[in-house]
Amino acid sequence: MSENKSRMTLREAFAATRRGYSILWKAMPKIFPVSLAKNALTALSPYVPLYFTARLVNTVAGGGGGGEAWPLLAALLLSTALAGAAQAAASCRAQVIDNAYAFPARYRLHVDKMLRMDFQDADDPKTLALLNQIMEDENWASWGLWKLKDAFSRLVEAALRILGALALSVSLFTLPVPQGSPLAALNSPWCLPAMLALMAGAVGLSALCYSWAQTFWSAIDGSFFNRAFNALCAHAQFNRSASADIRVYAQDKFLFQKAADPALDGFGPNSAIGRASRGPRGLLTAASEGVVRAYSGAVYLFVGLKALGGAFGVGAIAQYVGALAGLSKGAADLLSVLSDLRENAQFLLPVFQLLDMPNRMYQGSLTTEKRADRNYEIEFRDVSFRYPNTDAWALRHVSMKFKVGGRLAVVGENGSGKTTFIKLLCRLYDPTEGVILLNGIDIRKYRYGDYLALFSVVFQDFKLLSQPLGKNVAASEDYDRARAEQCLVKAGFGARLEQLPEGLDTFLYRDFDENGVEISGGEAQKIALARVLYQDAPFIVLDEPTAALDPEAEAEVYTKFNDIVEDKTAVYISHRLSSCRFCDEIAVFDGGRVVQQGVHDELVEAQGKYRALWEAQAQYYQKRRQAREADME
Repeated sequence: MSENKSRMTLREAFAATRRGYSILWKAMPKIFPVSLAKNALTALSPYVPLYFTARLVNTVAGGGGGGEAWPLLAALLLSTALAGAAQAAASCRAQVIDNAYAFPARYRLHVDKMLRMDFQDADDPKTLALLNQIMEDENWASWGLWKLKDAFSRLVEAALRILGALALSVSLFTLPVPQGSPLAALNSPWCLPAMLALMAGAVGLSALCYSWAQTFWSAIDGSFFNRAFNALCAHAQFNRSASADIRVYAQDKFLFQKAADPALDGFGPNSAIGRASRGPRGLLTAASEGVVRAYSGAVYLFVGLKALGGAFGVGAIAQYVGALAGLSKGAADLLSVLSDLRENAQFLLPVFQLLDMPNRMYQGSLTTEKRADRNYEIEFRDVSFRYPNTDAWALRHVSMKFKVGGRLAVVGENGSGKTTFIKLLCRLYDPTEGVILLNGIDIRKYRYGDYLALFSVVFQDFKLLSQPLGKNVAASEDYDRARAEQCLVKAGFGARLEQLPEGLDTFLYRDFDENGVEISGGEAQKIALARVLYQDAPFIVLDEPTAALDPEAEAEVYTKFNDIVEDKTAVYISHRLSSCRFCDEIAVFDGGRVVQQGVHDELVEAQGKYRALWEAQAQYYQKRRQAREADME
């Protein structure tokens, strides 16, 4: 459950709901006219045959001949067919809009915000927790913006049901019982106010009971049960990377045993909602329905008495009973929707909190130079950094310059600050202290997009999409095919490319194409390197993308890639030193500081962190080599 689930005042709920609809209108405007048409037909179409049926029954009961009855019967059949066809067409159209437009727009609203916000906010665990809360509220009972979409449909249907019922039931009170009848008292002008008061009381009491019943549902924290389901059941079904472990260790038995744990059951008899349904929630729901049924009985009695008194024919009974039943249902539905909207308002607050996150990072105004000679120089000048919401320094007093066209290796143990260094270099974060300069100018003064375009990065957890190979290389729908193929060949993927059935049009993985290919980790890494080459940025950064490879394979990859980066400036991040011997300069990080700088031969001879790491890793390589030689003997 959201942290903001204290009950809101009516005024606060109204303001939140109004803003929610404003957001929904901008995100998916097409749903409103379609929903209006569909629900108008749903609400009004039952009244059409009801009207003609009453006319037809009155005609037949009054002794009218076929000349009068047949046109009414034809009108009844035709109107029923047309209303049904129109309703079906509108429902199909609404379903298409939901599937093809509204449903994707629902998620794009959150995705667009996450991609537009400052990276430091998108990377903040608090932001991710907020997004998860929003999604869990939606998955639990469609709370949030999605509830507004459903409520709009119900509001339209309820309002038009009420209007249609009023149109058909007015004559119930205007047609008098003949004078002299024992039931002439039903002509009293107090009958109409009395029936309206009875309806208002019944509908109000029913809606109140429904609202109280709903509070039991909205008060339950469904996020925990959603997480449990995803971690246990969905994990076993859809997580392809876990399927081997699940089978080898027979984890399916364990997972389903946990899934059957009563503590993880959000809907079972002993769950909170189950106990409430057997107790107060069930009683309130029954009372809500019972009050409506009692009112319907009173309506039947009133209409029957007026018919017995001779106010109208037998055919009108069906019309008035149906109309008043529709009136009470419409009024009850209207109040229940308003009750749902009030309960839902509190679930809109996390959505507003996410969408209202401001972008604090200065975007700059200077355009970066498009230099043909790639003569760019970057300098870290006494840079320190700590992540938001923490007092620990991730980097401290880092100062260095990048040589144009040079090869810089950044090494150190895990947690030494290497990846943080890259995030600052690419301006995903701004320094807490100090300044980073591009050609002598603070990088914050450059246009953010222009500065990012200077870098091509392969992060250690890089991702390839389930899309054609060529589009993965270009990271674009439209691309230069010859250039993409050339980059793949340079990255060492040429032989594999020749084997692919559709060449650059071959889908990676089988999520969207049954003929897609599954690629190995090494092949994925080569495609990621080809993507870097395709972007042709002056700075190339490799942030431990080969961490899953053995040290010798990693060194081979780096050495080969070093030969094809040409005049670009390359930065290699690694905790394994064997892959950095070819670099022009090595920066050794330890505890967020640069403790050594130099080339491999100098650093390995000097006393310090680099030599200690080298000797520790050399012993490991030597043991592996000795083991292989022993196996060969």
